[in-house]
Amino acid sequence: MKLNIGCGRQKIDGYINCDISKEVNPDVLVDLERTLPFEDNSINEILLNRVLEHTIKPIDIFKELYRVCKDRAVIKIRVPYFSSESTFSQIDHYSFYSITTFDCLSSLNENHWQGVGDFRVIYKKLRWKRILLPFQWLFTLNNKMTRLYQEFLCWIIPARELEVFLEVRK
Repeated sequence: MKLNIGCGRQKIDGYINCDISKEVNPDVLVDLERTLPFEDNSINEILLNRVLEHTIKPIDIFKELYRVCKDRAVIKIRVPYFSSESTFSQIDHYSFYSITTFDCLSSLNENHWQGVGDFRVIYKKLRWKRILLPFQWLFTLNNKMTRLYQEFLCWIIPARELEVFLEVRK
């Protein structure tokens, strides 16, 4: 089973399209900050496209995602990058994300959030506004370049969003 959580009007065939708003006519009405209406270990894939930044307690959300996901399920996330103007342009953006934010969800990380579950980062990419696309090539060459960018240049040349894929490990 595959979920598209926070689908809005962008429904995807082959997914159960979920949203908090009745107005967008989702397949399933879901409040991500409450218990999800799915059984334990029942989900193969979850899409969270521009959703997590609207949540107040992302750690609690990851606990719930871990509960419903099968082993090796993939969670595909897109969020505004923390230095992007769009991060701060919405009054309902409560949490902010950097290239290293999701690393602590892995049990292999020294800063692992215990009790959340075990999620391995299997893909990370910064996405840029069209005018800044040359920087996408430069700063995705390797992890050291991306860290260099985040440490020294992210406020000067801001990426638009962060895309991360997590694999659930049980």
